[in-house]
Amino acid sequence: MLTIENLKVTYGKKKALKIDSSICIEEGDRIGIIGSNGAGKSTFIKSILGLIKYEGRISTKLKPADISVHMQYNNYSNFMPVKYIIETILNTKISKNLELQELIDFFGFRECLKQKYSTLSGGQKQRLTIILVLIQDTRLVCFDEVTSGLDFETRQKLLEKIIDWYKGRNNAICFVSHYYEELEQLVDKLLLIEEGEVIAFGDKRELFNKVCGDSLIILENTPKNKTLLKGYNIIKSPTHLIAISCKDIRDEIELSSLLINNDINFKRSCNDIEILSINAINNYKQMGV
Repeated sequence: MLTIENLKVTYGKKKALKIDSSICIEEGDRIGIIGSNGAGKSTFIKSILGLIKYEGRISTKLKPADISVHMQYNNYSNFMPVKYIIETILNTKISKNLELQELIDFFGFRECLKQKYSTLSGGQKQRLTIILVLIQDTRLVCFDEVTSGLDFETRQKLLEKIIDWYKGRNNAICFVSHYYEELEQLVDKLLLIEEGEVIAFGDKRELFNKVCGDSLIILENTPKNKTLLKGYNIIKSPTHLIAISCKDIRDEIELSSLLINNDINFKRSCNDIEILSINAINNYKQMGV
């Protein structure tokens, strides 16, 4: 569907994004794009859209009409009800467009149609843009921080709607997000960018196995737990946690038994994207690249 090769984006003398290896976006992909603020995530999306200049090659048979995007910040006119904003942008009447009516009802947005944009809540504003994006039903869809600034409950409800809408569809979707738990629900591939460099790209499970092992046992970082776990394969994690890499089921059983016998709470994970990214970045930096 789309292949990126030897891409380079600079702002003045500053490197914004560099992709040395080939990155392919296939039909039906669900790709999570992660990295710290300013890492190059939005630059990646803008490059695909042709919104910024770049060196290198982006090969695709997709036309501009085949790509839609939900940008991080969106503003609309406040001089008319939301209903007319939708109809003006899409050049259609809601009353005559059954698919648009379905989307509006699917996202519980009908009650908002008579309101002005400024009176909408944060979640309602996001739903407006999502409706405008989804109605296009493009082959490639990009969501840039689609739940940014929303409370946890609103984020979860919005994610559930997006997941349900795309279930069984072949649209390729790129999700830019700094909420790791969101990406664990949404994606099957990861693109990790740090300081404009691509650290890793590929199947989420394969990357996890490569960086973290078969599974992780994760528990609270306390002096007692650190003492108990001396000699185990502890890898980097958020400072309030301890993460132990298990290479197989025997490792898991041994460690779980130890923790249970010592009455210690823990969780098992085979898809913790935050710990995966922390260790992938650490490994990259240790290579001195």
